[in-house]
Amino acid sequence: MKHKFHNILRWAFYGVIVRPILLIILGFNARHMERLKPRGAHLIAANHNSHLDAMVLMSLFKLSDLPKVKVVAAKDYFCRTPLMTWFSVNVIGVIPIDRGGETENPIQPMMDALDQDCTVIIFPEGSRGDPEQQSPLKYGITKVLEAKPDIQITPVYMYGLGKALPRGEALLVPFVCEINIGEPVNWEGDRTKLIETLQNTFDALKSEMEVKPWQ
Repeated sequence: MKHKFHNILRWAFYGVIVRPILLIILGFNARHMERLKPRGAHLIAANHNSHLDAMVLMSLFKLSDLPKVKVVAAKDYFCRTPLMTWFSVNVIGVIPIDRGGETENPIQPMMDALDQDCTVIIFPEGSRGDPEQQSPLKYGITKVLEAKPDIQITPVYMYGLGKALPRGEALLVPFVCEINIGEPVNWEGDRTKLIETLQNTFDALKSEMEVKPWQ
């Protein structure tokens, strides 16, 4: 009963609040939407420029799929108070990750979600970079794949969200955002190769969008 109530809140949050705001104030174009769908235990790896990133990605899914979609986020930001923790976990769909080293196995919440056949959104850069500037990818994602080598990754590149809600700002700036969804990437047992493959894929997805310097 409790899970059903949380699902209703999540549907209302994304369907009634988030999607209309994104469509009316921002607007975004998404390419290859057929590649973005829940498929059991599965990772979505995206670049990270804004706190909007997570909610935009969640909003691309059908409302009926949202109970099985989770997004990895910093515990110190999204769980600063008990109320924020409850809202982040049960309504937004956050998997809180401890970045402070206080947890023995910080990726265990991700593993638990994958064990429940969830689609998990992860940002391999870790923290947000400067607007529309990608930071080097970190190796945290490879730890998950070393433990679960059969998991596929769908890469997603987003452009414009860093300008729509820059770091440190509270107000949305009207800006059309571009989203490009890549083909699945498989783990082949080599950490360095996986990071290189993801980076090359991000570069190719960005190039395919033909982003202009003035955008």
